[in-house]
Amino acid sequence: MDSLVLFCTGALIAGGLFWFVCVLGPAEQKGKRAVDLSGGSISAENVQDNYKQYWSFFRRPKEIEKAEKVPDFVDTFYNLVTDIYEWGWGQSFHFSPSIPGKSHGEATRLHEQMAVDLIDVKPGERIIDVGCGVGGPMRAIAAHSRAKVVGITINEYQVNRARLHNKKAGLDSLCEVVCGNFLQMDFPDNSFDGAYSIEATCHAPKLEEVYAEVFRVLKPGSLYVSYEWVTTEKFKASDAEHVEIIQGIERGDALPGLRSYSDIAATAKKVGFEVVKEKDLAKPPANPWWSRLKMGRIAYWRNHILVSILAAIGIAPKGTVDVHEMLFHTADYLTRGGETGIFSPMHMVLLRKPESPETASS
Repeated sequence: MDSLVLFCTGALIAGGLFWFVCVLGPAEQKGKRAVDLSGGSISAENVQDNYKQYWSFFRRPKEIEKAEKVPDFVDTFYNLVTDIYEWGWGQSFHFSPSIPGKSHGEATRLHEQMAVDLIDVKPGERIIDVGCGVGGPMRAIAAHSRAKVVGITINEYQVNRARLHNKKAGLDSLCEVVCGNFLQMDFPDNSFDGAYSIEATCHAPKLEEVYAEVFRVLKPGSLYVSYEWVTTEKFKASDAEHVEIIQGIERGDALPGLRSYSDIAATAKKVGFEVVKEKDLAKPPANPWWSRLKMGRIAYWRNHILVSILAAIGIAPKGTVDVHEMLFHTADYLTRGGETGIFSPMHMVLLRKPESPETASS
């Protein structure tokens, strides 16, 4: 009897471990397994120290001393979180409105395809993904439009991941990825037929600098669409709870400071763009984008247990548990931001670079 109990206990533990690692490990897109979690380009022994440095920098987002330091800390952030995002969320590091009858993956693809449809590019034209991450949107957009997409990300680890995924998807002839700062892009003037940003420009200390660079590299008459993270008209700076939520989002997502919805179009006009359309895609009748976070609460705890086990036995780097816990708390702030209506991750602005300087000034 004792042998039978021991055997059953061992089988249960083995089955549980298999379920955790093999069944639950891969992300939606099967791009990363829990046993492969790393610190990106940061060596395993330095992950914890880099996390502490990151956290000290973004603890008080309104008190950042020098804006020029922000790109380095955004790079550190994505070294820390890229594998966790890809494992637990998928290859598209953004939100989308929930669509009845559609999976999260399907809703995500439709959200991405809408971006390229808005900028009206044709097969073979060259467009830029400003802040491409590991390239989930890039691949969906290239496959949908057959345009040639050049993605730029500040994080070298993401460049390597994106190139790997592009090749696996058979899209490396349409998708190119470069490592660089979207505040200072190494592309000639007037070299792209269109541009898009999906929840990426929120990392810039000054939105004007990103928009000016996109304006510079776009051909005259071309369109640019951006999905921006913003505080909405419901946000009250005098409300302590509102401030807590927004600062929780900022420090948990490497944001130097969220912008108000009212600043977006004004900033675009300042650098010379014409505003074609502006709409908050998170507002009704769109279904809540944050429902995916709420529904995933059990998954977060499940994943946290697994990350803790992997870190304890030395498979995942020290510090991974801290990073995962930070993201768990950030998900709660994002949910509260959505439920209160004070935050939107998809304030869409569609912009056109005028055909001539005279048009821009008129």
